[in-house]
This record gives sequence, structure tokens and C-alpha cells, in this order.
Amino acid sequence: MTKLTLGSHPYLLGFDQLERLLERNAKSGNEGYPPFNIEQTSENSYRITLAVAGFAEDELAITLEDRQLVIRGRQREELEGRVFLHRGIAARQFQRSFVLADGVEVGEAVMENGLLHVDLNRVQPETVVQSIKIKRG
Repeated sequence: MTKLTLGSHPYLLGFDQLERLLERNAKSGNEGYPPFNIEQTSENSYRITLAVAGFAEDELAITLEDRQLVIRGRQREELEGRVFLHRGIAARQFQRSFVLADGVEVGEAVMENGLLHVDLNRVQPETVVQSIKIKRG
């Protein structure tokens, strides 16, 4: 029995890149830190919210790499002169990745009360009808 994949289905031509994206995202191993929400704010817009308490704006980086939104955080350790009797708040780095569909653009990013909000907007493509000329062989 042959395994039918998205890229090998006879009616879905050129979707092998989508299949690779899905595999890459499944293997990325995004752990549970930091916690996040994804909400639909309108018919064509979304908002990703990450709980980044303790991070300053300059300790966060947001990049778009090959249709993948990557949010990284790295806190500076300022332990000089501090003596902890208990340390339950870890200063740990993180990386969260989100694969964006074609036509989804990153809007603004806002830091508010320990939450990082990243807005996404779907641009509506124009419907194009194209006639293909048939040549004699």
C-alpha cells in the first residue's frame, strides 16, 4: 500500500513545499514557554499574544524568515550584588515560531503589561482569470 501524502496527491500539484513546512513545524519542538494565545480579531486579521513578563523590549526580537514568524527572547542576567534565598523566576531564553500563509503580513508589535502582542493581517488577493492559448504540436 502506498502512503498518499499532500505533495503526491494527483490533484494537488505544487504543494510539496506546504508539506515540508508542516513537517518542519511539527519537528520544531516548541515547548510550552512562553505561553501564548492566538485570536482572530476580524475576518482578515489575527493577534498573537505571548506572556513575556520580565522581558524588556530590547530583550525581544521579532523576525520574518521564509514565511515563518520567529519571536526570540533573551534576558540579561544582572546578578551582581544580589543574593537569592529562593529563585523561582527563571531568566531563560526562548524562541517561538509561527508559519504564516501566503498573503498574511505582520503588522505592528506592542508590549503591554508583560504581554507582547503581534498583529497579523491577511491581504486579499485579486482574482485573476487567465486564458491559456493552445498551440499545435
